[in-house]
Amino acid sequence: MPLSPSRRQAIRSVASTLGLSMSAEAAAQQGARKDSPIAARDKLKVTKLETFLVKPRWLFLKIHTNAGITGLGEPITEGRALTCAEAVKEIEPYLVGKDPRAVAHHWQAIYRHAFYRGGPILTSALSGIDQALWDIKGKALGVPVYELLGGPTRNKVRVYSHARSPEAIQADKKKGFTAFKTGPAKRRPARYIESPSEIAYAAERFAELRKAAGPDCDIGIDFHGAISPAHAKMLIKAYEPLNPMFIEEPCQAQNHDIMAEIARSTFLPIATGERVFTKWGFREVLEKKAATILQPDLCHAGGITEVRLIAGMAEAYYASVAPHNPLGPISLAAGVQIAASIPNFLIQEQVSLGDGYIKKPFTVKEGYLELPTGPGLGIELDENAMADKIGHDWRNQESYDADDGSVVDW
Repeated sequence: MPLSPSRRQAIRSVASTLGLSMSAEAAAQQGARKDSPIAARDKLKVTKLETFLVKPRWLFLKIHTNAGITGLGEPITEGRALTCAEAVKEIEPYLVGKDPRAVAHHWQAIYRHAFYRGGPILTSALSGIDQALWDIKGKALGVPVYELLGGPTRNKVRVYSHARSPEAIQADKKKGFTAFKTGPAKRRPARYIESPSEIAYAAERFAELRKAAGPDCDIGIDFHGAISPAHAKMLIKAYEPLNPMFIEEPCQAQNHDIMAEIARSTFLPIATGERVFTKWGFREVLEKKAATILQPDLCHAGGITEVRLIAGMAEAYYASVAPHNPLGPISLAAGVQIAASIPNFLIQEQVSLGDGYIKKPFTVKEGYLELPTGPGLGIELDENAMADKIGHDWRNQESYDADDGSVVDW
């Protein structure tokens, strides 16, 4: 809290009377913010970047500073954890010795000095570093990251769970969830053109999920980019009477013209973004009207700094943001900070609320998470609970057609 003019003048008077330097005033100002361990002018420097593999398939980052403040991030591309760890190691010489609080400046330097910019590995490494730098900045100032982004736009954050059976939906409803995501039910990997029986099977299975959830709950369907455009159109038509919350990645997301064509063919909201990077990637999605729900991943798209800009772009197109997150609790914490600071947030994905990883796991109440009040990302790792979760060798699965052995998407 800033000192009043009268209090500031009193401090100067006392300092002058006692023959003290103006550092007394600075000390008083720092004391006025007891929750802020670092004064604005104090030197703060990065000393080390540390990564470690965490089960089931994650990569955690700690950025250490000379003040003892540590920032947390997740610089991971699924199935390429070791590659991302090496990318972080290559960035380390740039950051060591620098003040971590210049977050936007560091983002620009790391991204632009690479010369060959972007891509899933480099942008994921940058994303995790960006999360950790914001965590440090918030801790240094004693406030949550969302306070540094303009303050909260809401007082709680809606989340969804993953559920592929009626039983799973009913179990998650008891845990407090009111929204869910599933995939299209199939008895074999999808073919380019599917038979009517397979389309009917997918619709019937989703109808069972809809019945279990009830009319007051939402269910999104993630095609995972594993469906051909032709089949996607037929499948979406079968789903339309059941009103899913959205259709995610109805086909491979690299061709935004095809995504836009699918979007124009249905009234259901189309969602995409987990494999789109930075504002430049999302610009094309918005301009071509390929989706009305953007799903940037805080671990892939450029971190907190970039996703906030992407959300601003989306707002101008009346699109909403539903951050993608099939990863760990650090990623979730970063997503919650974004959700709390943008006006066009829709819903947050999660697969772990942090049990066994952080000291105070998130809890779901009536479909929502409460906003964290702690500084930075608002979480602390539970090193003791994580002791048996260090290290993994997770790889992306290999999928082949059962009839002819050809490669299929998973």
